[in-house]
Amino acid sequence: MVKISTHKIEVSVRCEYYPKHSVPKESHYFFVYYISIQNNSEFAVKLLKRHWDIFDSNGEKRVVEGEGVVGETPELLPGETFTYNSGCNLLSEIGYMEGYYTMVKLIDNTEFKAEIPRFELIVPAKLN
Repeated sequence: MVKISTHKIEVSVRCEYYPKHSVPKESHYFFVYYISIQNNSEFAVKLLKRHWDIFDSNGEKRVVEGEGVVGETPELLPGETFTYNSGCNLLSEIGYMEGYYTMVKLIDNTEFKAEIPRFELIVPAKLN
């Protein structure tokens, strides 16, 4: 698990290879990632958008942006945590993801970015 804290918003990520949805013969490798967002600030916040940079060891880079996460724009009171999981496919056995969430403080509508730590996407056999 990797984690980072930005503006007192802690983002933790755990990732695993998902062979059931992978087809190596067709260069399709699927990974599931689990994210926890904890509000350690003294203000209520809302997650507005996500930005992902996805790097594949074949040299491909993708950028994914959009509203919220998994169809939600969660609000977190001080001390609250929001968790979700999602997935990513690669064309090779090794890559990584990183990015940020655009958040807003509900008290004054100040927007800020909460970083998402870089995490590796590696087929386990490549670790031997």
